[in-house]
Amino acid sequence: MRVTRSLAVFAALNGALAVAIGAFAAHGAGPQIKTLLTTGGHYQMVHAVLALVCAVWPSRSRLVVVAGWLAAAGGLVFCLALSAIALLSLPAMGAVAPIGGVLMISAWLLLAVAALRSQITTAA
Repeated sequence: MRVTRSLAVFAALNGALAVAIGAFAAHGAGPQIKTLLTTGGHYQMVHAVLALVCAVWPSRSRLVVVAGWLAAAGGLVFCLALSAIALLSLPAMGAVAPIGGVLMISAWLLLAVAALRSQITTAA
């Protein structure tokens, strides 16, 4: 199995950051910011796992690698935007969070396309 090493490393670091944010949300955050941090950490973790899956995806398709990077970047952007709102009182970052959301959605859609193409290639 070939691994996209840089994507795997980035995904793993995203996962570690998601755990740290989640731990702070659970143990150190006030009730007003706990929800934002928890939501951001959750989305970041899910998309770190998705990026890791893409890094080890068997077909090594360019679409899969791009999907992995979109997932990792989207999760990070979304989480950091919510964290900035919560911890730094920067409500303007609410305009940045949807960018992360679009990246995450794009990742899932690209992965679906890659999976469909892989199935068509295998079946032929």
